[in-house]
Amino acid sequence: MLVKIFSLFACVTLITGCSSNSPEIRTLCLRDDIGNYILKWETEPQMEGILKMYVSDDPESFNRSLPAGYANIKDGVTTYITNDNMSRKYFLLSFNDKYFKTIGARSVSMDSLQNLREIGGYGTAHNHKTTRWGQVFRSGQLSSLSEWDSIRLNNLHIKTVIDLRGNDEVAASPLRYSNANIVHIPIPIKNMDHVVARIQEDRMRKGDGILFMQDNYLQYVTDYSEQYAKALDVFLDKDNYPILINCSMGKDRTGYLTAMLLFALGIPEETIIKDYMASNENINIGHLAYMARDLSTNAQETITTLVTVNEGLIDLVLKRIRKDYGSVDKYLSKGLHLTDKKRDTLKDILLY
Repeated sequence: MLVKIFSLFACVTLITGCSSNSPEIRTLCLRDDIGNYILKWETEPQMEGILKMYVSDDPESFNRSLPAGYANIKDGVTTYITNDNMSRKYFLLSFNDKYFKTIGARSVSMDSLQNLREIGGYGTAHNHKTTRWGQVFRSGQLSSLSEWDSIRLNNLHIKTVIDLRGNDEVAASPLRYSNANIVHIPIPIKNMDHVVARIQEDRMRKGDGILFMQDNYLQYVTDYSEQYAKALDVFLDKDNYPILINCSMGKDRTGYLTAMLLFALGIPEETIIKDYMASNENINIGHLAYMARDLSTNAQETITTLVTVNEGLIDLVLKRIRKDYGSVDKYLSKGLHLTDKKRDTLKDILLY
């Protein structure tokens, strides 16, 4: 069933028309190993008729006079074949010229950049709105972009990069991208040098790594709320978009900021956690495994703990927020200084 597939890939999007008789439409866009786009959909109740597919590099603009393909709605799937691996395509699906849905593949295929994906297409808990495609991206550090990846990144038209790495990280691996305004808001990883030394000396176990990550996540709330508040303010200016959030691997500091942004937009917690967990599917730890090949099994398990995400971490930090502030909404307003006016501005910019 497509519903289970949608849940697995955390790419569920819904569309509901103005009347109570409007169908529920779920859509999913993936890319195969060649680079073709696989578009899937489900309607409830089942709908008959013709689906038209429109294609564009800009999710805000489609030429509806030139469909790129047709399909029977009951088929539930179609493929857009392309040999273009440099630009990014978005799709407008038309169901009987009555219901429309914009979709894209959330992950962006790159050679040298880890965990690049976007937050478009997430549905709100109320009012049936979704996050805009092509506006907010997230990734690992931009310190060693290949020539092809630089072109791919340029094609995303990023105007602003929010770099959440600490000063020491930036000094060791400067951000190698000059086509955007860089907003550096340092959120350092404390004692990382000590952790690396302990791993190399085989004095750190998996459990130690878990405790280290837990301490870091709790500091996001206790020590770095002002920095995250400053980062969220970047999203209040329309001229800053599209925006790319990044840190070392795009999973922890970037994951936390993305989660708070999605909470502010009214996205359900279940969806936010799935977006957070998707880092495990988008980080290639193969090169890290190669680097760790001569280390002990304990050391390799510890490294795996440090370079992956688990639901326990985001659950821990949400529990701390609710303990300290009463609710995530109160944390957004008191801890991150997101007034109702600011949240309305975010929703005006990022939801449709």
